[in-house]
Amino acid sequence: MYTIGDFAKHGRVSVRMLRHYDAIGLLRPARVDPVSGYRHYEAGQLARLNRVIALKELGFSLDEVGSILDERLGAEELRGMLRLRRAELESAMAAAAARLTQVEARLRTIESEGSMSAVDVVVKSLPPVRLVELTGVARSYEPQDIGPVIGPLYDELCRRVEAAGVVPTGPGIAYYEDAPEAGAVLVHAGLPVGASVRAEDLGGAVRVVELPAVERAATVVHRGSMDGVLPTAQALARWIDGNGHRSAGYARELTLACPEDRDQWVTELQEPLAPAG
Repeated sequence: MYTIGDFAKHGRVSVRMLRHYDAIGLLRPARVDPVSGYRHYEAGQLARLNRVIALKELGFSLDEVGSILDERLGAEELRGMLRLRRAELESAMAAAAARLTQVEARLRTIESEGSMSAVDVVVKSLPPVRLVELTGVARSYEPQDIGPVIGPLYDELCRRVEAAGVVPTGPGIAYYEDAPEAGAVLVHAGLPVGASVRAEDLGGAVRVVELPAVERAATVVHRGSMDGVLPTAQALARWIDGNGHRSAGYARELTLACPEDRDQWVTELQEPLAPAG
């Protein structure tokens, strides 16, 4: 038997917490001295305490914890439940991290307003290119909506290209169009290929498209993850407007480098310009 103080030390919890768990019936002492009222616990009760703490820290309310434990779940069932809850929390953490990235990108955009020089932007023509591509729909053009769509598209496209023994003739090109749904965006993930490649060689929803030439495009190189592309994209938009040009649609994205470390990515944004006049 352990006093409540010793049991709290072994369980790495506070005495106050143990008293609360006793009061709500979540973890009763093994024995209470009828004269002094002192609580005593058995070592075997550490197993229940561990379950209480694990479930609580995974976001379950104390009422939910009590219900789960009172069902006398086996260790494997409990592990399965904890794994599921962990996956939910990891997903929530990833979403929170993505939101934080977007907030940071907005802050960088505000801080960098007006700082891009003319040297950063190059106006040039874009040649026509033959692509194999997969297409998906994103809810908006915001990076947090584009990323979860374009990533899997490229993963699947690269898998099909490799399986078919097709060698791309250049770096990947992503481009965008307005989708029929209000506010949504058609996301095209493409790889340039030679004239002999056919869509049926790759199967599935892969298409072969001829991306037309662009007479004039304002281009700028973005370095880093595309989650943080907003400052670069908005600086390009300010340059276009400030130099008397008009945009003619969504920018293409030419992948110049795509290592495992997303912070080392290099992408050229290519925004078509409307004819002068």
